[in-house]
Amino acid sequence: MAEVINMPRLSDTMEEGTVATWLKKVGDKIEEGDILAEIETDKATMEFESFHEGTLLYIGIQEGETTKVDELLAIIGEEGEDISDLIDGGASDKKKETPEDTSSDDDKKEEASDEKSTSDELPDGVTVVTMPRLSDTMEEGTVATWLKKIGDKVEEGDILAEIETDKATMEFESFQSGTLLYIGLEEGDTAKVDSLLAIIGPEGTDAAAIAKNFQSGSEKKEAAPKKKSADSDKKESSKPAVKEEKKEVSSSSSSATSDGSRVFVSPLARKMAEEKGINLSQVKGSGENGRIIKRDIENYTPEVSAAPATVGQVAASGVEDFDEKPNSQMRKVIAKRLAESKFTAPHYYLNVEFDMEKAIAFREQVNAIPDTRISFNDMIVKACALALKEFPQVNSQWFDDKIRLNNHVHIGVAVAVEDGLVVPVVRFADGLSLSEIGAKVKDYAGRSRTKKLTPQEMEGSTFTISNLGMFGIESFTSIINQPNSAILSVGAIVEKPVVKDGKIVVGHTMKLSLACDHRTVDGATGAEFLQTLKGFVENPISMLV
Repeated sequence: MAEVINMPRLSDTMEEGTVATWLKKVGDKIEEGDILAEIETDKATMEFESFHEGTLLYIGIQEGETTKVDELLAIIGEEGEDISDLIDGGASDKKKETPEDTSSDDDKKEEASDEKSTSDELPDGVTVVTMPRLSDTMEEGTVATWLKKIGDKVEEGDILAEIETDKATMEFESFQSGTLLYIGLEEGDTAKVDSLLAIIGPEGTDAAAIAKNFQSGSEKKEAAPKKKSADSDKKESSKPAVKEEKKEVSSSSSSATSDGSRVFVSPLARKMAEEKGINLSQVKGSGENGRIIKRDIENYTPEVSAAPATVGQVAASGVEDFDEKPNSQMRKVIAKRLAESKFTAPHYYLNVEFDMEKAIAFREQVNAIPDTRISFNDMIVKACALALKEFPQVNSQWFDDKIRLNNHVHIGVAVAVEDGLVVPVVRFADGLSLSEIGAKVKDYAGRSRTKKLTPQEMEGSTFTISNLGMFGIESFTSIINQPNSAILSVGAIVEKPVVKDGKIVVGHTMKLSLACDHRTVDGATGAEFLQTLKGFVENPISMLV
């Protein structure tokens, strides 16, 4: 089904946008995450990504043309699909709005009053900065670190704060210049998207009155929400996200060491050092004038590792002691989603044990090729991708009104990070070579641990693999990553006595557990999938045929 792409709102003050450059043309194949165009706003020229896959069927705004937010920009669908109704509908939306406006004069006056209270009455040069939506699933955000304080001068492009979302911690920059007059959320505080975050304007402005006026106006709107049409809901849901680019913070601060010397360090590096328990006096800075920056903390290796502090450690005989820390945004979202999955999807588990002798020999042969390195996990990903092509029921997704049988294979690979778990996605895994899968998984795992994955790289999986073999875990079960129908848990390869040809010999085996959603995958289907998977893993040369 065709998807209508509308002009997105790429900044808080944007009312219209200009297409600077189209990077795709009508007839081109579009993958999720592809850059469609560069959009020029009132603030900057920004890349505009697609959240949809298909063929670019229609372009509504040519290069150099300007249109208002939510106007028809493009249509993506299946090649040859009839989109005449969508084109005509997009052109006539504005005409339909006027006669269908049945709101009373009192309603219009109240809406006008709301708008005036939050925008028209702002003094010249004052901007209210709200909690941004930094990912498509973000509903609230937490201020991890303020990089500016009240009274600081702010230039356009300066990093105001680090915002922790359900996906990652991202730097949030200012689109305005002025003085930071007011901070609405302290470090560690959480608020919903569009809540008051800060106020920027001329020095001496009464920011407290502006904040009070804004919050009262927001409460009034929340108490009497405006109705949205089905069309506007569809438009809102189809807006692709803006590609975020991570930047190193340019501001710096200093700390005193025990011997009285000064250490110059960026705020982001200071925060990272505190989280990792790193003594800044032992870090050599690579920034300007020896300033310690983010990469110095990331690359720091202590000469002598100190024993980590233990939560719940007894401070004195007979005295109970404990430490508490607030749940991170990531941890709260993981808890919510896993609980929903466990208690809504009827899980069942299928356990198998594979002979890994040929897999071990195959890996040794492949890794003997110069500049080639694959892991057993890469082999499992490839084998699963090929088996899933034969069993679309296992590659399916459950929705309240339908089951989606996916013809493409996007495999999520669970990666443990400090705050919990993220699942970057290897797209079209069945069409990738083992070395290509290995390179992607290695890249994703590295960037997962430094919170550099984009939200788009963690979306769209059709099946998930969780591997704890490298930790020596022989077998375990996992909770399904909904809306997927199954998740495979992979244990360690174990050397043990096995029976072959009626004799006990030394062998190598690996245990796997497939968790299935009984609403979509019957037991026999799950068992047949595992038998097919067994054929690929125990005879890995078959994956290359």
